[in-house]
Amino acid sequence: MGSFRKLRVWREAHALAILTYKTTAVYPKTEMYGLTSQMRRAAVSVMSNIAEGCGRNGDRELARFLNIALGSLTELESLTLLSKSLGMCDQISSKEMISAIQPLSKMLARLRWSLQTNS
Repeated sequence: MGSFRKLRVWREAHALAILTYKTTAVYPKTEMYGLTSQMRRAAVSVMSNIAEGCGRNGDRELARFLNIALGSLTELESLTLLSKSLGMCDQISSKEMISAIQPLSKMLARLRWSLQTNS
């Protein structure tokens, strides 16, 4: 597929990872190895799996890694909702996270679908 840096989906995932780090920076220190860490790992997993898939051999491999990225993104959405319910994340921050997650999810699903139908 070429360089992952050229993919809009990777750039959006990269921006989401940065947003996740900023959002979780204010979470309680008691959650450093809990919810904070899990959210950060999920966000990094999204962009990392997109990049790794681009470095693999062919569209089928890329589609497999996009599927993993989509799973991590869904996990991040779930954790964002939990952090809001627990009062760790305010309404504005959670809305910003969800507003970044949902379109990225659609982009990933469309790209995965196009790779699967073309192979």
